[in-house]
Amino acid sequence: MRCHGNPFSRRGFLAAGALGGLGLSLPELLMRQAMAEQKNYDFVKARAKSVIHIYLPGGMAQQESFDPKPYSPLEYRGELRPIKTKTGEHFCETVPQLAKRNDKFSVIRSMTHGEAAHERGTHNMFTGYKPSPALRYPSFGSVVSHEYGPRNNLPPYVCIPNVPNEFAGTGYLPSSYGGFALGSDPARSDFKVRDLDLAGGVTDERFMRRKAALEIVNNKFVSSTGADNVGAMNTFYERAYSLLDTPQAKEAFDIGKEDAKMRDRYGRHDAGQRLLMARRLVEAGTRLVTLTYGSWDMHTNITTGFRSQMPKLDQGLSALIDDLSSRGLLDETLVMVSSEFGRTPKVNKDAGRDHWPKVFSVMLAGGGIKGGVIHGASDSTAAEPEEDAVSPADLATTMYRLMGIVADKELMAPGDRPIEIVDGGKLIKPLMV
Repeated sequence: MRCHGNPFSRRGFLAAGALGGLGLSLPELLMRQAMAEQKNYDFVKARAKSVIHIYLPGGMAQQESFDPKPYSPLEYRGELRPIKTKTGEHFCETVPQLAKRNDKFSVIRSMTHGEAAHERGTHNMFTGYKPSPALRYPSFGSVVSHEYGPRNNLPPYVCIPNVPNEFAGTGYLPSSYGGFALGSDPARSDFKVRDLDLAGGVTDERFMRRKAALEIVNNKFVSSTGADNVGAMNTFYERAYSLLDTPQAKEAFDIGKEDAKMRDRYGRHDAGQRLLMARRLVEAGTRLVTLTYGSWDMHTNITTGFRSQMPKLDQGLSALIDDLSSRGLLDETLVMVSSEFGRTPKVNKDAGRDHWPKVFSVMLAGGGIKGGVIHGASDSTAAEPEEDAVSPADLATTMYRLMGIVADKELMAPGDRPIEIVDGGKLIKPLMV
């Protein structure tokens, strides 16, 4: 969405000369063009007000989830059976509840990149960039926090239960755009979000006196230094005060206020309660929630691993889709389920699958995504993309556009280097409403 006119062309100089006669110089003209370009960025229509990014660390197998290969030999297809979805596609038997709801979400079966190491694959799927030794890129949540800031006094970027990895951070952006971590699992009976209550014996009046005194000290200290961590800490304090001063914002973190039957629908386990907490937060105003569930690095006994872990995710994710839909929130909330890569086409000697970044699956729902679409395809053994390959940059570009952010907008890295939010990604238009 950039202005591509050349201000140094003959027409540009003629325009500058004409405007100069009216008192507008060439530098002022160029400044106005830059401002117009920025306005173009700002007026991209947002379909999604929030994102719930469900990350499955370790590398979830495409064959045992959304891309079974029922007609390939046993050593490729594995032991688990395919089942038909509501729209007639095939998923693996591990996701029976999601199969009944696949008209409400879409699956990309042709995700691909070249990074077979966990850390490098994770970097791709949290930033949209290949790892670089020269620069640390910001995560999706930090970019969204930078572009939009808080809403309803809630942190714009929240991690459940903790910041999941080093690539979920701010990268080259100031650390004030980091994620707010709950610090505890919502599934725990003693769950409590840290730092959301006044210390024992501190009244509201005493708190306000402390706050006023601290502001005087902080303002003096911040004005005397340009250090990022000092400014970030001041920002964190201000946001913490906003939370403490806003009962409605604090209540979003209190999962105990949720109806008991709804908690049961999601499942009284780590997957279900993390997903329920994510719904509470986006409904209250958080812009991007990242949550993790499970360990999908199944080099051994993959059938047992999926039968153990996937039922909780199937239950909780199905409940999330139903819940968002019934509340009228699905159209404005993008749900994204991803992992750092997939698993090898062939089952190994230990009845597991190894790392495989060449092709894997991602699920998307709501927030401007069509339902019931299978985008792209892997080949007969889930070894390579057969059609419509999708890169992490494409996925990131599409996610940002749905949120109203133009992915090739330039942010400033250290040394005043302009860096595009995503470099070279394409919109996945067949998935977009």
